[in-house]
Amino acid sequence: MLKHLGPAFRMTLFLTVLTGLIYPIAVTGLCQLLFHDQANGSLIANGGRVIGSALIGQNFTMPKYFHPRPSAAGIYGYDASASGGSNLGPTSRKLFDRTKAAADQFRSENPAYRGSIPADALSASGSGLDPDISVANAKAQAARVARIRKVSRDRILALVSQNTNGRGLGFLGEPAINVLKLNLALDRLYPAY
Repeated sequence: MLKHLGPAFRMTLFLTVLTGLIYPIAVTGLCQLLFHDQANGSLIANGGRVIGSALIGQNFTMPKYFHPRPSAAGIYGYDASASGGSNLGPTSRKLFDRTKAAADQFRSENPAYRGSIPADALSASGSGLDPDISVANAKAQAARVARIRKVSRDRILALVSQNTNGRGLGFLGEPAINVLKLNLALDRLYPAY
């Protein structure tokens, strides 16, 4: 039995070093070299200060900004430590009330918009932290943002178009707009005080 323990111990030690040290260091090094921004959380800086990540949604409530989709992450939403959907089903009264409140808020914030409210303006994502909104959602908010920033709606729509990300691999998903990046572009081009 003792003659089997030596090789087993050596194999355990070898695999521990290989899979616990060498492999993680190699992968981390390659990721830092080839995908530096992604490996460090896709952080976005403004004025030399990190203000967020392109991967995690933030709550913008001021009328001069484009608003993200609702969040079910945490008690007050947008809590990155409590990522997750609401898990409310289609017959849930709480979900109905939450959606109705979101619709009423959207209509009061965007009185010039007369079309149907985009679904992502009313519903939280599966993570509750989706950083993107649909093109339809951004266009629905454009009149409000243009009015407050005192620029034409066409200029705001052009900025929306410039900040629209296409489908993944050219065919996956729908075009979307990162709210944080769009709002930073707004502040840079059309500041509102």
